[in-house]
Amino acid sequence: MRSRRTGLRTASITALTAALAAGCGDVKEGPGAKAATRTVVVFAAASLTESFTALGRTFESGHPGARVKFNFGGSSALAQQIDQGAPADVFAAASPATMKQVTDAGRASTPRVFARNRLEIAVPKSASATVTSLNDLTNPKVKVVLCAPQVPCGAAALKALKSAGLTVRPVSQEQDVKAALTKVRLNEADAALVYRTDVKAAAGQVRGVDFPEAAQAVNDYPIAALTKAPQPGLAGDFVRSVLSPQGRATLRQAGFEQP
Repeated sequence: MRSRRTGLRTASITALTAALAAGCGDVKEGPGAKAATRTVVVFAAASLTESFTALGRTFESGHPGARVKFNFGGSSALAQQIDQGAPADVFAAASPATMKQVTDAGRASTPRVFARNRLEIAVPKSASATVTSLNDLTNPKVKVVLCAPQVPCGAAALKALKSAGLTVRPVSQEQDVKAALTKVRLNEADAALVYRTDVKAAAGQVRGVDFPEAAQAVNDYPIAALTKAPQPGLAGDFVRSVLSPQGRATLRQAGFEQP
């Protein structure tokens, strides 16, 4: 069974490498073209989907001939993919712990914290006021979804619950925050502990419930260029664009806090 699981992980990384490599080659734009298209590949936490997509468009407009290709997902899964050799230029994680996994392996330059995020309880838009506090999630009649413990949003949720002295038995544990939010959005769960930025991005589909214990589990978001980046120049430029005043403004608009 261990051999089979290793084979599946290797096949997954091989497929990801092929898909990303397809978008990373220089593409000539025809006779007389002034420049080739260069692609910077950014691995980023799922909670950064909306803000980084916007930042990617801004980056491309300011770097003619460059494009940004994103791989969004759970930070722990992304770190594992990088450690296994998936081609990438930049890594933006939802916690220092997942970034440390990459830096300890010598695969990333010194990371910089560029944003902070805190949890909120997401409930269906049409739900009655059944969930108004963190304590309500302990009700066995309330179907709660959490992120898996190894995922930053899951680790933050456990930290918040521990600070409140509460135990919650989730109906499922998801591999990234977007998957947890989707359960609520589709009315497959009564509540989920997700980031406030994800609640804001899904405005109109879910509503958020703030709780004071969230202050005990605020996540720092680090970003770093990778040491084996296929496009080291663009990688550094992208990191600087995220840390720039314009980048911080975009993140603030999405609901992130400044570090």
